[in-house]
Amino acid sequence: MTNKDASPAEIKVFQLPTGSYETPAALAFQGGRFRDRRQFAATAVLVRHPQGDVLVDAGFGAHAEEHIRMLPAFRRSPHHLGATASEQLDAAGYDRSRLLGVILTHSHWDHVSGLDSLDVPVLVTPEELRYAAGGHGDRVFGRVVAGHDVRPYAFDGPPHLGFPASHDLHGDGSVVIVPAPGHTTGSVVVLVTERPDRRFAFVGDLTWQLDGITHGAQRPLLMRLLADSDPARVRQDLARVSALPPDVRIVPAHDARGYEGIPLLGA
Repeated sequence: MTNKDASPAEIKVFQLPTGSYETPAALAFQGGRFRDRRQFAATAVLVRHPQGDVLVDAGFGAHAEEHIRMLPAFRRSPHHLGATASEQLDAAGYDRSRLLGVILTHSHWDHVSGLDSLDVPVLVTPEELRYAAGGHGDRVFGRVVAGHDVRPYAFDGPPHLGFPASHDLHGDGSVVIVPAPGHTTGSVVVLVTERPDRRFAFVGDLTWQLDGITHGAQRPLLMRLLADSDPARVRQDLARVSALPPDVRIVPAHDARGYEGIPLLGA
């Protein structure tokens, strides 16, 4: 990547919703109710940049039904499957040669399933590769990443927006990845600047719903024990995200409300 600054007009962010699954709010955040059913989004995000585009996560893939069957029974929920990220790129007439790769916020199945139909490099931290190889995640990552060009990267940059280190993808501050190793040991937050007054923090599963930011609501205790590698680190990074400047829009991967106002590709 070069250090050439991109014009704000050249950087665009699009959402590619690939489906959803239903979970009671009581299992999503402390204080949620069982009768409040939340539709957990599975959405890829395309960041267009003159030096090359990236996806943030991959959503559900062409073989999502098979991937769901690979999960333990307690992790299966009613799912609605939509068009894959790959299908949406093709439907919009997207030039695949522009796509540099997929940045994974982490390796859980609902973030990587769509790699089954995306023949592009996978950008992931070494810590997350070790997490996935250690059997702490699920078997889907190993299935879909096979045959891909996996490109680990280091946090070789300075502190950024309250986070202790960073990786500047293009070298111009438009796509900056910061460590948030609490949900999994290699989880990240992807900070995107579309223009000076329109910034995003794609926080993966640091919190499942915006309630984790607006009300400071952690996951319920059982979910913390089942889902998080380091609940204390999750709390620390939630505080960092909550302290981001007000112009930074926080987008939990599974809360459809966070994507409101982000255009669909080809719309």
